Amino acid sequence: MSFSGKRVLVTGAGKGIGRATAKMLFARGAEVVALGRTRDDLDSLRTEIGCRTISADLADIPAAVAAMRAALPLDLLVNNAGISVLCPVLETTTAGIEQVLRVNTLAPLALAQEFAKDLIGRGVPGAIVNVSSNAAWLGLRDHASYCASKAALDALTRVLAMELGPHGIRVNSVNPAVTLTPMGVRVWSEPVKAAPVLARIPLGRFLQPEEVASAICFLLGDDAAMVNGVCLPTDGGFAVG
Repeated sequence: MSFSGKRVLVTGAGKGIGRATAKMLFARGAEVVALGRTRDDLDSLRTEIGCRTISADLADIPAAVAAMRAALPLDLLVNNAGISVLCPVLETTTAGIEQVLRVNTLAPLALAQEFAKDLIGRGVPGAIVNVSSNAAWLGLRDHASYCASKAALDALTRVLAMELGPHGIRVNSVNPAVTLTPMGVRVWSEPVKAAPVLARIPLGRFLQPEEVASAICFLLGDDAAMVNGVCLPTDGGFAVG
């Protein structure tokens, strides 16, 4: 699977799935533009793979749009950046939900819009992968805002695939179960909390970031040329339980 000659923007590239994806795409020939919030993380990634870096907080939608415009032109987009704010549903506030939605749903939409407009203007095809979660279709305790944001991201994935497909732009999502990113480790480090989830995964373990990155690369690549509008469970079989 080669991405030689392709230029790709990966958001949330400083850590976890985004970092693993940036490194995997680079190893397969892509020119990587890495977007993240934390300058130290971006600097260390640039040292590893020589990528271009852009620092921006995707909770600020105008800043997200400006960052995308600075990264253009592109061939591929990975909307990976995400946050989770844990809170019991009876204590969840509108402000709290809006914070998560801005990063997990509204920023991916804004970036996809700018990306697609540029591709259409140049008359070239492209691909988008949104990093969602199996939380899009599960009810998880204390995850009201996160579950809602990922369900909305899946819905956007399907609409984007429908409307952008005629322009040769494919849009899909990956929906991993618990992945051992820094955020995943922090949220799922308690054995009492993790055990019931692990028990539902036939393969018996949580995912590594590189395993999600492999699915992302597949959906971006030519081997998935007729895969469009899919929300791909990447969960060790959790969904069959």
